[in-house]
Amino acid sequence: MTATPTQIARDVLTIEAEALLALRDGLPDSFSAVVRALLDVPGRVIVSGMGKSGHVAAKIAATMASTGTPAQYVHPGEASHGDLGMITGQDAVVLLSNSGETRELADIIAHTRRFAIPLVAITKRPDSTLGRQADHLLVLPQAPEACAIGMAPTTSTTCALALGDALAVALMRLRGFERENFLAFHPGGTLGAQLLRVSAVMHTGAELPVVREATPMGDTLLEMTAKGFGVAAVVEDGALIGVITDGDLRRNLATLMEHTAGEVATRSPRTIAPDALLSEALGIMNANKISALFAVDEARALKGLVHIHDALRAGVA
Repeated sequence: MTATPTQIARDVLTIEAEALLALRDGLPDSFSAVVRALLDVPGRVIVSGMGKSGHVAAKIAATMASTGTPAQYVHPGEASHGDLGMITGQDAVVLLSNSGETRELADIIAHTRRFAIPLVAITKRPDSTLGRQADHLLVLPQAPEACAIGMAPTTSTTCALALGDALAVALMRLRGFERENFLAFHPGGTLGAQLLRVSAVMHTGAELPVVREATPMGDTLLEMTAKGFGVAAVVEDGALIGVITDGDLRRNLATLMEHTAGEVATRSPRTIAPDALLSEALGIMNANKISALFAVDEARALKGLVHIHDALRAGVA
């Protein structure tokens, strides 16, 4: 009986999952030494491979670079035609080759040996040319490829990719790389937006609609209109003691002009810390059906204002 596409997919995933478990359980003792070597490199981690291994190498380099380890992918073919100059004595090199006999890697291997550049090999064959020349060896498990003819790189590239992720994450954690650092390398797109702080977009200084407790409501309305946020902060001695919103205006409409800002304001309003995530501020605004939130420090000192439109413009939705 011919296997269905679903069964084929399950077979592939089973083969690759078993290989990953074998890689986990048989993680070579040299892994810690490789991490230490890459951690101590004063320059960059150069990652290279040919064909499918090259695509995996490029991804490993990109993951390292985005998580605090300076890294670069170098194509082995281009390396033989001048790009060897990208690999300096301050760098370390990680080469991927399932067989360890990839001809296109020969010039990079020779370059590392000539200039005493640390060489890490990721291969299935420790006795290969690459394996014998490497300073550090990470051996892939002896697992079958998942393709029907057992030749197309599938299981081997999956394992190499996972091993690269393990290296990148180990380096990331040992470097103390945090969310703030990640944001610095991901200023655009959804990732950057999710990690933005309130302080990055909040309005400050003269932009803020601020009144005193004793400010007449006529003057308060002028301040709210001039600043255009639909709210006003009631501040005494630098501290936020209340907020006036459109709702407060409507509740006091009949005698509004007879009151002061302190009499109309909502006391102990909801606030946000300037270093809180912008996504948290948006959550508070959505949950309470408000469009603006004042940012204060631990002493309730007014630091800024974030409007729901600021969050949306920044890509937080």
